[in-house]
Amino acid sequence: MKHKPNFFVIGAVKAGTTSLYHYLMQHPQVYVSSIKEPNYFSTDIDTNKFSATFKNNTFTDLDNYFKRKPLEHLQLAFVREKEQYLQLFSNVKNEKAIGEFSTSYLYSLNAAQNIFDYNPQAKIIAVLRNPIERAFSHYLMAVRFSFTTKDFMPALKEDINKKTKGWGISEQYVELGMYAQQIETYQKVFPKQQLKFLLYEDLKDSVILMKEICAFLEIDSFQFSVEQKHNTAAIPKFKLFNQVLTTSGLKKNLHVITPHFIKNGLKEMLFTSKELPQLNKAEKIFLTGLYKNDILATSKLINRDLSSWLNV
Repeated sequence: MKHKPNFFVIGAVKAGTTSLYHYLMQHPQVYVSSIKEPNYFSTDIDTNKFSATFKNNTFTDLDNYFKRKPLEHLQLAFVREKEQYLQLFSNVKNEKAIGEFSTSYLYSLNAAQNIFDYNPQAKIIAVLRNPIERAFSHYLMAVRFSFTTKDFMPALKEDINKKTKGWGISEQYVELGMYAQQIETYQKVFPKQQLKFLLYEDLKDSVILMKEICAFLEIDSFQFSVEQKHNTAAIPKFKLFNQVLTTSGLKKNLHVITPHFIKNGLKEMLFTSKELPQLNKAEKIFLTGLYKNDILATSKLINRDLSSWLNV
């Protein structure tokens, strides 16, 4: 069990898990996988069905990745070989908390039972974000990665009406925020004391939140550097150019060969976090109607007041 992960941050998508990943990485008693989201236990996600655009935004050359030592940090991949997954934790020394942060696990139908079968003592952390805000943040990410060039409501309705849906196939702006059934899946599999459900709002006081997480993981309190937020929203300055870079595969290839200091300069040149689109009242009302019953059910399941999520 020494090298087995014993905690999993399972989502939600666009709910601050990347920031938690970078914060916990600082702790001397914590070991996190070099691939932030290996998605190994989401066995119901069929990578063969991914759209071309999703493939062009996802690292897939895992054979070469695992040949290079030390393993570089990646945001996302879909590890399917057990031997490769174990390699992500092969350098564990005396760390007490060993974990990974795959946001597909909350939505996956199989992940909860797969994780339990792998390590029944594992601790599970989920960060839930107001699903209305989450859907819009997801949309901004989709624009950034050229999954859509449409305005929010046309993109949302197009996705809702797609006949073929799934992770890496459609965006699932609405479905990923339907938390109640996802939470119940984990509550049926894991003992209550091994589950921790946090809110995105809790990140506003990251110092207190990190103390709470340390206590849950049974590691020492630590003075984390929490000033920097990670994976924040940005949209392309030149949508068509960004789309060409993505669909041609050039962006993916450049990401592999470009040094980090150049990547940062390119991001500043091609993307902006200023004057981002905003949700309007009509859009909020529409989404509130879709989510109201699920928000009320989620509130009961996690015993947290979520009434603010229903304020338009």
